[in-house]
Amino acid sequence: MAWYPGATKMELQPESDSQPAIKPTQFIVHSIVGPWTARRTYEYWRDSTNLESHFGIGYAGDIAQYIGTETRADANAAANRRADGTGAISVETASNLTATDAWTDEQVEELIKAGVWAHQHPRHNIPLRLCRSADDPGFGWHKMHDAWNPSAHSCPGPARIRQFREVVFPGIVARATGKTNNPPQEDDMDPVDVWAYKGKGEKHDAYSYLRGTRGAVTALTAQVGALTATVGKLAQGGGLDAAEIKAAAEAGAQAALAQLGDALKEG
Repeated sequence: MAWYPGATKMELQPESDSQPAIKPTQFIVHSIVGPWTARRTYEYWRDSTNLESHFGIGYAGDIAQYIGTETRADANAAANRRADGTGAISVETASNLTATDAWTDEQVEELIKAGVWAHQHPRHNIPLRLCRSADDPGFGWHKMHDAWNPSAHSCPGPARIRQFREVVFPGIVARATGKTNNPPQEDDMDPVDVWAYKGKGEKHDAYSYLRGTRGAVTALTAQVGALTATVGKLAQGGGLDAAEIKAAAEAGAQAALAQLGDALKEG
């Protein structure tokens, strides 16, 4: 079994020795719906139920591990242990009594450090991506997939889901890859990554949109350039009066705008 050196070991027995082994492939975060320290969470698992999580994090950033990460814990429903022996690491975090508050800075820091460890551990190697399905290796939150959350509650809460997307998970990626610890800013990201990061569509949709826009702008620029040159020659050499030149210019502009609209629709 694996124990995270950054956490205080508070081993639950008999669960730690009696529950089946897993191969951790996911890292799932929760709110425990109580303003508990890591020790109080341990006492609850020990004295009041036969359920448990792998980790608990208090508001002050106190973190404890209750069971080895290669042993099944009971916080993630179908993700606890699948038929192929894979399962999820579960992290409970202190919250208010309605699980509507955000994580403290101290909790965010401990989540990032634990996530980096789960990724870098040689027997875990949890990939740096959000879980695309209930069985897909990666990182997530309890409400993310129905198979993890059959009671359909909002754990860890809307504020924390947003924090996980915008702060915690980008922080894990940054720390694990040796980049800055800040969430990515849109100005620093590839346009396709901005699209995917905001959850607005698939990457190939973003590529299509960008290709169509680029082609439309190129076509419009060529039309305007040709029109400008034509008007200039007419003005120099004569042959058309002012009304005819104006009509030609308006017709060319309308054609260019129509081409732009068609290109954007196709993109």
